[in-house]
Amino acid sequence: MRGEKRFLAFLRGQLAQIRRGGIAVLWRKATYVLAPLPFLPLVLLIRVLHPWISIRFGLLISYRIGHFSTNTELYLTQRELTETKRPVLDLFFLDGAVSNQQLKKMWSRTLRISRFARHAYVCNKLLPGKENHIVTLSAAWDVEGILENTRPHISFTTEEEQQGQRELKQLGLPDDTPFVGIHARDSGYLEYAFPSEEPGRWRYNDHRDSSIHSFVPAAEQLAMKGYYVFRTGVAVKEALNSANPRIFDYALNGRTDFLDIYIGAKCHFFICDTTGMSNIPMIFRRPTAWVNFVPMELAPTWNSKDLFLPKKLWLVDGHRFLTFQEILSSDICRFYTDEKYARLGIEVIDNTREEISSLVLEMEQRLSGTWQTNEEDEELQPRFWALFSPRYPKRVFRSRIGAEFLRQNQELLG
Repeated sequence: MRGEKRFLAFLRGQLAQIRRGGIAVLWRKATYVLAPLPFLPLVLLIRVLHPWISIRFGLLISYRIGHFSTNTELYLTQRELTETKRPVLDLFFLDGAVSNQQLKKMWSRTLRISRFARHAYVCNKLLPGKENHIVTLSAAWDVEGILENTRPHISFTTEEEQQGQRELKQLGLPDDTPFVGIHARDSGYLEYAFPSEEPGRWRYNDHRDSSIHSFVPAAEQLAMKGYYVFRTGVAVKEALNSANPRIFDYALNGRTDFLDIYIGAKCHFFICDTTGMSNIPMIFRRPTAWVNFVPMELAPTWNSKDLFLPKKLWLVDGHRFLTFQEILSSDICRFYTDEKYARLGIEVIDNTREEISSLVLEMEQRLSGTWQTNEEDEELQPRFWALFSPRYPKRVFRSRIGAEFLRQNQELLG
């Protein structure tokens, strides 16, 4: 009875969409149902061949760059590390819009991608035994720490290497000069890429945003040390205001899909918050300094060269910050919408300019071999990470929370 109700509700929804959209919507739905039918003999043959070769179909989440990059790279890495009893042939299709054309080009050199795989995928899902012929991609986080011990599965061609060096030089980067990528998330990209008639459609994600202005002191600090800094991003809302000639607001001047990938792959390290752009340096195994990180459940714990700073959570009625222990021992550590924080009277507080600068300086010194730790730092780090262990017993913990930040917020350990 419940199944019948769900089916009738589904049917009513489809009819309502057709009434609103007319013949164009009807044609699209009919095509979705009928186009896979010619693939039925192929899908049946694949089942017959299954004892000797496993043929599977998979969807690449191409419309968001974070998922398009890390989910795909983790799939390839896991395949590399997994022994199979029979040969495996995986065929992929893209999920509609493409967030970055250069990334699509590079994946197409490594994976078998075809629009016809979608039809076979749909046909396969209509038949028994579908699970054996579907590729289920991993989540976007490397919780098992497998990326650090493997090499990237995509690379630039010789021509692309030359193109990247040439285009960075045109932007003002001298030859053989180290550079750093920087990115601050805002809702500009989602509003640009997925326009909606509903005002404020993407506001539920505002707690993840950062102001690029809070990154400027860190960028200028790096410039004083001889680095060049490229601010990245698509359809950003704010300009990066700095008169330093070593700091480029590339997001507003000269941005291309190609350079987005090239900068993330070739930077000395990358500075970012919880944004899809952070996944580009991740898949190319570049060190990352994460700031303004939220929610804490997704903290980047797996790479020994990574550093991170969480956003702090202010309990309005209590006139105090929530401790890390309070956050990690409750569902607050996995709040993904503004509404959930507001319901509990919690304000999400960005890292200060000083906190971001101290983390970036620590990253630069660690990579250059000049960082000097002390006993207090080495005692505080395991105390912080131990708060994760009861909830995530199988998770890898190799990263570090910013040393100065932890010194100044010891009371939040609980």
